[in-house]
Amino acid sequence: MRHLANKLFGNFTLGILIICLQFFWLVYMLYNTKAANSAINIVFIVVAVLLSLHIANKEIRTAYKLSWIFLILSLPVFGIPAFFLFGRSELTRRTRREMGALAEEFAGLRVEDAAVREALKKESPDAAQHSKYITDYAKFPLYREEATEYFPSGEALFPRFLEDLKSAEQFIFLEYFIMEPGEMLDAIVAILEEKAKSGVLVRVIYDDVGCIRTLPPKYFRTFASSGIESVSFNPFRPFLSVIMNNRDHRKIAVVDGRIAYTGGFNLADEYINATRRFGYWKDAGIRMEGACVWSFTTMFLEMWCYITGKGEDCGKYHPHAGRSAEAAPAEEAGEEEMPAGGSKGYIQPYGDSPMDYEYVGENVYLNLINRARDYVYIFTPYLIPGSEMTTALVNAAKSGVDVRIMVPGIPDKKMVYLLTQSYFSVLIRGGVKIYRYTPGFVHSKCFVVDDVYAVVGTINLDYRSLCLHFECGAFLYRAHAVLQVKEDFLAAVEESHSVTAEEARNRHFFIRQFYGVLKLMAPLL
Repeated sequence: MRHLANKLFGNFTLGILIICLQFFWLVYMLYNTKAANSAINIVFIVVAVLLSLHIANKEIRTAYKLSWIFLILSLPVFGIPAFFLFGRSELTRRTRREMGALAEEFAGLRVEDAAVREALKKESPDAAQHSKYITDYAKFPLYREEATEYFPSGEALFPRFLEDLKSAEQFIFLEYFIMEPGEMLDAIVAILEEKAKSGVLVRVIYDDVGCIRTLPPKYFRTFASSGIESVSFNPFRPFLSVIMNNRDHRKIAVVDGRIAYTGGFNLADEYINATRRFGYWKDAGIRMEGACVWSFTTMFLEMWCYITGKGEDCGKYHPHAGRSAEAAPAEEAGEEEMPAGGSKGYIQPYGDSPMDYEYVGENVYLNLINRARDYVYIFTPYLIPGSEMTTALVNAAKSGVDVRIMVPGIPDKKMVYLLTQSYFSVLIRGGVKIYRYTPGFVHSKCFVVDDVYAVVGTINLDYRSLCLHFECGAFLYRAHAVLQVKEDFLAAVEESHSVTAEEARNRHFFIRQFYGVLKLMAPLL
């Protein structure tokens, strides 16, 4: 009963109720005004047309434009206020200005070693070209791999994660979309408390909407009482001016600037299968050591400085003690020594944000698909590809590339899963193989290509992740973790069901029409 009461009267439920009441009151008033005066009908039509033209001219994705234009022209009384309340797909001008200045400042702290770039060019011009896109447009440098380890599940990663947190001597930075008290978070917080008491700087960023149903109200006070500094990104405020489209979906852990983690896992019990809500929860994570960790350190600090509005001497967090963050990489340029262990791989952590119209997360995926010669294996919880992604996947399959995509067998969001299923037919007809992971829910976000390329990160194949959220990932070329991703995918295939063309083909008229509506509204879901 207490759990039910918390859901019924929690901040999120009450907030949504307040928003709905405000919205429907506004629609009701507009409808009455429109019904009472025929001249108002003309005004609504004119406003709907002008607003549609305005949307058509915006620098946003075509699918997003079509969704809103359809809603506004077909149901102007409903669609016009909905767009002004929820239609903003980009950050406000003020936010864009502030975050843009910080992004430029922090990009200057990430200096690429020219010798590493030249070495990759000699080894693989194709890989160097792909990497250069990330360097030029995401502003994150390429590094030699020093140590990478891929984990095929949250419970496999968790003990190593705790061990690394315990080893911290200077600082711990955590940035996660979801946190929830339980076995996983409680164990982490206990370590963070102990470390904070011993003088280690501990900072935590969590997304307010992501945690609104999982963290108790003002949970930051719990952190503060333990000496842990914490902030929330884009706090949820249930008023008409609410903008919830842009979320911090990143998952980042940094220990002393020498170890970093990212991947699909959040800090809650389902991610380590301590609780099972949707069968077995299959997730992934990657652990990195070495110079590449600096990219995740600066990524965290950039977000921290934006939220707190305070400047930061970032040089003190660089692993090269006594030297500035800018000088250390530059001084090492030209050394190009082989890392310990004789690794010949490369790694390039990167972030993506809605600050610009450069869709880095999607373009990294598209570049991998277009470079594939043998195979492309993909883990994704949500398969809602745009036309560009669909075309790339189908063209690769038609060219003889073995394209396989693994999606959940048990969905966490039924409406989104119906939308995912609506893409099965066109993909399978084009030669793409779709697998349902029968033990449960797939939350991994991974690509692996031709035994040489891989991406492990937070980026889903849906509009929100590719266009609206703050995301991150690690691009790998011939790194140790690449074949580990492949092994994980092939092992998961053995537990999965291959979707046939007959299964994907739904002939029922009403189901086909419903799929059409879902696809049209996909960017708004």
